[in-house]
Amino acid sequence: MTDAEHATKILLSESEMPRRWYNIVPDLPSPPPPVLHPGTLQPVGPDDLAPLFPMALIEQEVTAERYVDIPEEVLDVYRLWRPSPLFRARRLEKALGTPAKIYYKYEGVSPAGSHKPNTAVPQAFYNAAAGVRRLTTETGAGQWGTALAFAAAQFGLECEVWQVRASYDQKPYRKIMIETFGATIHPSPSDLTEAGRRILAADPDSPGSLGIAISEAVEVAAQHPDTNYALGSVLNHVLLHQTIIGEEALLQLAKVGATPDVIVGCTGGGSNFAGLAFPFLREKLAGRMSPTIRAVEPASCPSLTKGVYAYDFGDTAGMTPLMKMHTLGHDFIPDPIHAGGLRYHGMSPLISHVYELGLIEAVAKTQKECFEAGVRFARSEGIIPAPEPTHALAACVEEALRCKETGEEKVILTALCGHGHLDLPAYGRFLAGDMADHELSDEAVQAALAGLPAVPA
Repeated sequence: MTDAEHATKILLSESEMPRRWYNIVPDLPSPPPPVLHPGTLQPVGPDDLAPLFPMALIEQEVTAERYVDIPEEVLDVYRLWRPSPLFRARRLEKALGTPAKIYYKYEGVSPAGSHKPNTAVPQAFYNAAAGVRRLTTETGAGQWGTALAFAAAQFGLECEVWQVRASYDQKPYRKIMIETFGATIHPSPSDLTEAGRRILAADPDSPGSLGIAISEAVEVAAQHPDTNYALGSVLNHVLLHQTIIGEEALLQLAKVGATPDVIVGCTGGGSNFAGLAFPFLREKLAGRMSPTIRAVEPASCPSLTKGVYAYDFGDTAGMTPLMKMHTLGHDFIPDPIHAGGLRYHGMSPLISHVYELGLIEAVAKTQKECFEAGVRFARSEGIIPAPEPTHALAACVEEALRCKETGEEKVILTALCGHGHLDLPAYGRFLAGDMADHELSDEAVQAALAGLPAVPA
């Protein structure tokens, strides 16, 4: 066995860090459906998005270019933690008794502890360059709010965050971390916005949702000319920024002569999954490899596996344009599971399109199975994962155990998109046997879909 084949930690130097993001749209067999204006049902133009986003991000949202150069100012901040390490999970393999080789790209080394700064930093940079003073946003588990607070501090921006109430109550140290980076945070729904007040009037004990929090953040941004909105997932430019994960992983696997047979990622809005998978999907479409690419979502919020592919709002109040995506309906309020970052009613339109094309597959997992995989990973590899990537880990364990049955030496790749240091109360509930599973019924799905906007085929 060579040194490269024996490696547990595969590193890149700073000089090897990719200097371009990858846009998958030009390589797809067909383009994704357009985003529509909810009033006219016509494709939106730059002027429709200008009240919320700087022109540089709008151009990235609709670009037909295969690659987009990463600005030097963004690379300079990336160098605080990038390139991130790729690990061979040898101890997990041994614990499972599998012949499979499991690799994980560890994004928990970022200052904010997750993959989210990969897009938070460029979003803050482009907004600051456009003269914006303040950014508003939503956050579920708090990873995105933490990342944007960090990024805003790097470029002298104010940052205001609405966090889903269920996660706000579950994760009090997230609030402190966000405030330490200099941002302001509110539980959502709040009485600070019309959208929040309307939800609270109907349900004073609402656990909130990402759709509600988006409505609040968008409302405030739209009312102030010096304020823009920043989104941590779903949109094309966000997925674009995250592709640095997969581009680095390609280089790292090449160093050890490995080609993935199975690529697994957790999916909520889709940025982590796309960031890992899209560069490999490019290679698959070009005929250079043929991995199975598997998205893993919560059984309580299964937009890909139980949602419908339809035009819907990205938020609860209906303030965003209409996007064609796999959705459970913008009125859907998910069960308050601990993986708050995966509690979104819709899936990225680009991932939804790729799924419709049959280029990826999807499965749903219950949270007890996921936390079981998270504990197993912690006890073998020494990292406590955030609740979100435990979904991918559960699917990795399932695949590795299949390899144990068949004797196949498959190469499995996943992205460990964040650590769980601020999620220990959730692990405490699991270890105490006080965690419940919730699977969304077909009846609940149909009820949630009743409010879909009418868009002619």
